[in-house]
Amino acid sequence: MKHLYIKQKVFSLSEKFTVKDEQERDRYFVEGSFLKIPKTFSILDAENQEIGLITKKTFSFLPTFFVEVDGQEAVMIKKEFTFLKPRYAIEAEGIDVQGNWWEMTFDILRHGQVIGSVSKQWLSWGDTYQVDILDETMEHLIISLVVAIDCVKADQAAAASG
Repeated sequence: MKHLYIKQKVFSLSEKFTVKDEQERDRYFVEGSFLKIPKTFSILDAENQEIGLITKKTFSFLPTFFVEVDGQEAVMIKKEFTFLKPRYAIEAEGIDVQGNWWEMTFDILRHGQVIGSVSKQWLSWGDTYQVDILDETMEHLIISLVVAIDCVKADQAAAASG
């Protein structure tokens, strides 16, 4: 099992943050498109190769996010129409998320088997999430999905405050 940590910088206008390993080495770099339409987040590995791309659909009634992993569209996260609490559906072949993803405490399953889990670290400056990779062949998908869920949460928070 591999442990990775996503620590976002508080008050970062450039929307950049890193994913670190247990030895605090940079493993992945996440870069948001500042003031660009459509809004995108690129996930780069240590060799500066793009392993994931998250794109928010520009013109849609309900927010929709597309997640590409290693150049292939892998996941779609779409807001469902509700009157009370916001709810999102994750559409991906064989992928399911179980738990509370608003609190960043959830498991990622592939065909019913847990391949990764996420937990929020509470005593830290800024948001820090521990990502446990159980199936290392799915690492790019897991990291991309966790970053996408965090993007959805940030988008929801921005919409609620605006």
